[in-house]
Amino acid sequence: MVNFQDIVEYFDKETNKTDILIDKILQQISNLKEYNQALISNAITGKIDIREVYQNE
Repeated sequence: MVNFQDIVEYFDKETNKTDILIDKILQQISNLKEYNQALISNAITGKIDIREVYQNE
């Protein structure tokens, strides 16, 4: 027979796994935003040449 405490422990473990995944996803989103800003900055300051990208379209 499953008792209430077993159910609570199961949901605690699953919630913890979900929280860890959410934290990882949020960190990846933050990293992508930072990368996006760096690309924009580098394109504006001329550190990267984006002209050839538009020539091929």
